[in-house]
Amino acid sequence: MYLAVILDFSWKEFLLGGEEWIFLTEIILRTLIMFITIIVGLRILGKRGVKQLSLFELVVIIGLGSAAGDPMFYKDVGIASSIVVFIVIICFYSFITYLIGRFKRFENLLEGKSIALIEDGVFSIDNFKKENLGSDEFFSELRLKGVSHLGQIEIAIEETSGDISVFFFADDDVKFGLPIMPGSLLNPLKFVENSGYYSCTFCGFTEEKSSGNGGKCKKCGKQNWVLASNKKRIT
Repeated sequence: MYLAVILDFSWKEFLLGGEEWIFLTEIILRTLIMFITIIVGLRILGKRGVKQLSLFELVVIIGLGSAAGDPMFYKDVGIASSIVVFIVIICFYSFITYLIGRFKRFENLLEGKSIALIEDGVFSIDNFKKENLGSDEFFSELRLKGVSHLGQIEIAIEETSGDISVFFFADDDVKFGLPIMPGSLLNPLKFVENSGYYSCTFCGFTEEKSSGNGGKCKKCGKQNWVLASNKKRIT
């Protein structure tokens, strides 16, 4: 019985599954196409989709994971096919890494640029709109860094990794700014009852107002306001 099994063993089936040798060349083309497809898809998703991993690290993980996993479970997927996929991905990855290190424009095209989301305590609206990032998620990250209002922030930058870098004003330079604590934006005002500093709920622009109609924001044109805060950070 065991002799029959041994005699029936086929190296071609073991290496290629049910395919012919010519299929290996097709695998190379298939792998390159899917590699590029994954890159384009992740670029569309934006930096937040690949947070804490570089774009190519994630692509390699996805590609190699699939190549390694399929032949483990499916008999009709040959070992040689997976090895070719590994070789193609590693070579293509190495080539792209070389291009990124050599050409800055190529790096910017594939991985994007760091971008300022807050400057001088106010949202950089045009930059913020370009990113696939919700305000609640962003505020949550700022709170984890000890921020309670935007007036504490000199500049906040979204890095190419998707992480947020925050640079703070010195305590003596903290300004009035938009509060970002949970629930602080739930009841915006159009009419100001008490004089004081108020922040636009859309862009964070802050100015001193007297009692009366809040009016339009000078930066974005919106009309919703909340009482600003100038608390210092607790570190």
